Amino acid sequence: MIVHMNYQQYRTARRLVHSCCNYDGGCCLLLDDGEECVCPQSITYSLICKWFRAAVLPLDAGLCAALSPAPAIGQRRCRECRRLFIPPKRNTLYCPACAANRAKRSKRAWARKKRAGV
Repeated sequence: MIVHMNYQQYRTARRLVHSCCNYDGGCCLLLDDGEECVCPQSITYSLICKWFRAAVLPLDAGLCAALSPAPAIGQRRCRECRRLFIPPKRNTLYCPACAANRAKRSKRAWARKKRAGV
């Protein structure tokens, strides 16, 4: 989900952009493929840069809290991928996709252990 900021939030985020380790004089080092590329986070009213969201935005707790969507009642964050999901049971920790992947890994480990013990 792309979060849109108001003008004051945009100005605060724009000041934070200079703290990003990939920001180099108005250009983004992550997007640099031989040609200089303008940092997209510095020119938009949306939170579109994943690196900015994960590494730089938490530096300003107030802005981070204002722009982070609060989980709806009954929703929980997956422990593996951090996405919001509605758990089918009270003790569910992982979203359905991650739960399936964890079950496959567990089954493979069990089979490996059984083969090695035989």
